[in-house]
Amino acid sequence: MITRPHIEKAAQRIADYLIQTPCVADLQLSEEIGVTVFSKMEMYQVSGSFKSRGAFNKLLSLEEHQRREGFFVAASTGNHAAAFCTALRQLGLKGKVFLPESISPSKLDYIKSFGVPYEMVGRTSLHAELHCRKVANENGYEMVHPYNDPEIVAGQGTVGREILAQVENPDLIVVPVGGGGLISGIVSWVKSNGLETHIVGCQPEQSPEMVASIRAGQIIEEDISNPTLSDGTAGGMEPGSITFPISRDGVDEWSLITENEIAFEIREMILKQQIIIEGAAALPLAYIRKNAKKWQGKKAVLVLTGKRISPEKLKGLIC
Repeated sequence: MITRPHIEKAAQRIADYLIQTPCVADLQLSEEIGVTVFSKMEMYQVSGSFKSRGAFNKLLSLEEHQRREGFFVAASTGNHAAAFCTALRQLGLKGKVFLPESISPSKLDYIKSFGVPYEMVGRTSLHAELHCRKVANENGYEMVHPYNDPEIVAGQGTVGREILAQVENPDLIVVPVGGGGLISGIVSWVKSNGLETHIVGCQPEQSPEMVASIRAGQIIEEDISNPTLSDGTAGGMEPGSITFPISRDGVDEWSLITENEIAFEIREMILKQQIIIEGAAALPLAYIRKNAKKWQGKKAVLVLTGKRISPEKLKGLIC
């Protein structure tokens, strides 16, 4: 497990570059379902998602000469790539990003705007990650991994650190899960505080790699991902990922969310709060709505991971 001092150090490193996002009471939803709901608004983070926390922490954990002389590579479905490119530009570093062919048009356009070299590789994020790892090993590049790195997990763990500073003794925290970096960081911080907060991990039914791996007792390497509105969580884990045992041992409950449920929550946020969220951010909202009876009178924190969704998807959802 990533330690408390590890996450504290990450919080210190990134403090000058990133913001502490608000954790907002959702009064309307709370009244509607009978659960006191707080939303951790990671869509307001630099680059539009929580991913900047891990990317900045990884790069800032290196010695100055390593950053200055190094060449950095990353692979992502979009949010980690955007965070990586943001960090490269802000820190004045050199690098390249590998993107799966499934990346959404809006995320691709955003990444292009940085002027960082990119290459399209494979159908899923895992394909791009494995290719990126190969390129890094062959050329001596430093890989800024989206989840399988202690410094990345520690950076994402600062989300959990902020939540417990903003909401006193939450009964549950609900987190979208892809490769597991975010939930591993949150679990590490919450458990280090000795709290009994119930941690829930959510994935789309169309791309349930972590849930399937947990149930199988080992990382499933075959491709079981299908197109999903939650493209930010789509794709599997590379073999040996440190996030698998942390998630397996620390997450209390797993939930799979349907495409209709994801679509409903995206529309609800737009129509009722005039806030655009990505598909992954809809997963915790869907979980708490369909499990409201179980959590009546309790205090829930939902991690809304990001805001980047393609105009085409938005148009389809609204119309």
